[in-house]
Amino acid sequence: MVVVGAGYPVPVKDFVVYTLLRLGLFLLTWGAVTGAWLLIADKAALGLTFLIALVLSGVGSYWVLAGPREKLARHVEARAERATAAFEERRAREDAEAADADPVADEKK
Repeated sequence: MVVVGAGYPVPVKDFVVYTLLRLGLFLLTWGAVTGAWLLIADKAALGLTFLIALVLSGVGSYWVLAGPREKLARHVEARAERATAAFEERRAREDAEAADADPVADEKK
């Protein structure tokens, strides 16, 4: 068994973990809102409880999921930096190859 990152038993992308945590938080919140609604009334308006849970879980995820969100943000930032560096390296290599292939262009500069 391979242990990667934050102790997950298999390699898992940070965004999958964050997305599943958001979904879980929403479902938990929706269940709680619907349950509370049913305690007060005989029927639950599922559409309304859905919207209330959506808002509450969105606000709650700001605090509850701050750690996984920061980890995801660091991962995305690092990946963007690697992509930018690779792009710059390719561009510099192409410029060098173009300068070597066309010596007349250097004389015009």
